Amino acid sequence: MHRRNLIKGLAALGACPICAEAARATSIHWGYAGPIGPEHWADLDSKNSVCSVGTQQSPIDINSAVTADIPRIAIGWHKGGGKMVNNGHTIQINMPDGSTLTRGDRVSELVQFHFHAPSEHHVAGKSFPMEAHFVHRNVDSETLGVLGVFLVPGAKNAGFAGLAAAFPMQPGEEMAVDEVNPNGLLPASLGYWTYEGSLTTPPCTENVEWMVAKEPVEVDPADIERFTALYPLNARPIHSPNRRFILGPR
Repeated sequence: MHRRNLIKGLAALGACPICAEAARATSIHWGYAGPIGPEHWADLDSKNSVCSVGTQQSPIDINSAVTADIPRIAIGWHKGGGKMVNNGHTIQINMPDGSTLTRGDRVSELVQFHFHAPSEHHVAGKSFPMEAHFVHRNVDSETLGVLGVFLVPGAKNAGFAGLAAAFPMQPGEEMAVDEVNPNGLLPASLGYWTYEGSLTTPPCTENVEWMVAKEPVEVDPADIERFTALYPLNARPIHSPNRRFILGPR
């Protein structure tokens, strides 16, 4: 139980941080442009070396997916209280225990979700205005799995609008959120692509199971602008798939 609580506590420290390495990396000043940008992450700290030498880095352009019998995703997310944090790289919502994602016989717990603009993943060369990342930890192996959902301008999304109206404005600022319902940011269809990748922030840890929803979710353009006013560019550039298989549903 102590280990479980420790991992949960680390989730508040960075954009994809559910391991000690990620927590360490968030203490190093990094960003998305200039001498602290993605091409320099490996130079900022030796623990980030995989950011440049890794062969399974994310994000990627999803193109030429192989049709396969991939397991369906079953979502068991619960609404409840959480904590919204402006961590200096994104807006992140840390979730209480109990929300799960099941894929085949593997169950993972939702630890946090956060946002990128523009989207980190592309589809056939196309990017999207935003992408939400729902970060999960496998309950048995503690490996990571991330569900990515593209956000596009359209109808108002009540869940995202509620968060956007209360985004903490300053890095380091956080606030309690009484009613968080991540289900509101799920598309109607849970068809998805999957591949083996990495965290998209330092230390760029690999062996992350990526699931990227095929169907985007509409949100109010004004709410996208509320995010991009804080973080107009917090997306890591595309990486080569390096002969990795990208699998899609039949």
